[in-house]
Amino acid sequence: MSSTTLTVPTYRLSTKGIIRSEWHKLWTLRSTWITLITASALVLAVGITMGATYDGDDADVDTIVFTLFGTQLSQICLAVLGILVTAGEYSTGMIRSSLAAVPRRVPVLWAKAGVFTAVAFVVSLSTNIVTFLVAQIWLADTDKKLSLTDSGVFGAITTSAVALTLLSLIALGLGALFRSVPGAIGAFVATVLILPEVLSMLPFSAVDTTMKYFPAQAASSLGSVARVENTIAPGTAVLTLALWAAVIMAAATVLLKRRDV
Repeated sequence: MSSTTLTVPTYRLSTKGIIRSEWHKLWTLRSTWITLITASALVLAVGITMGATYDGDDADVDTIVFTLFGTQLSQICLAVLGILVTAGEYSTGMIRSSLAAVPRRVPVLWAKAGVFTAVAFVVSLSTNIVTFLVAQIWLADTDKKLSLTDSGVFGAITTSAVALTLLSLIALGLGALFRSVPGAIGAFVATVLILPEVLSMLPFSAVDTTMKYFPAQAASSLGSVARVENTIAPGTAVLTLALWAAVIMAAATVLLKRRDV
């Protein structure tokens, strides 16, 4: 009489597997495609409009800023997508499955952040390059004629994408903090967009200096060939945005470990 021994396969969690899972979840959501396409379409549409209607009235505006004016709209789209990546799982209840599969919790959040950051940057940079090249079809015979190989052009286009990406990462962190899509969107709009405008009305020089280090104001120093007046240096701006994102992500990490689902 023979006996059979059943071998139960063992599975190990790996960073690669968690990242692959988050990548799959991101691209299987319809909202991802809609938001990314909308963000890119807005930048391209505004860029074409600005190029096609240019008549010399905005000659003093930096060419990259002029061409990529639509990034101010795509910023909202990417921020909403970042919030949906984290807070969206709480609204659907999917977060329970995610955290049950990865009991340590923290790798889930950081895998989401890593995947989203990579996607947001690649999409933003690609859109910026295409928009710049298309807009130059109309600007080629004007004072705004530029080439990607001209000094500072590619750097300005790249830092614009970096600014969009880091602002979106801040939104993702707020989504993880608030665990509510409306709450996180409200917090992003209030703290990143509205609060600096309110503080700017205060008649204190210290406030003016401090405001330069707020996320939206730091982002405004990026994405131009020439240095923008009354803003911090581009390198400092990137570091400032990265620190804002790091602090918010760190707070979200701590709360993720301490709070119930």
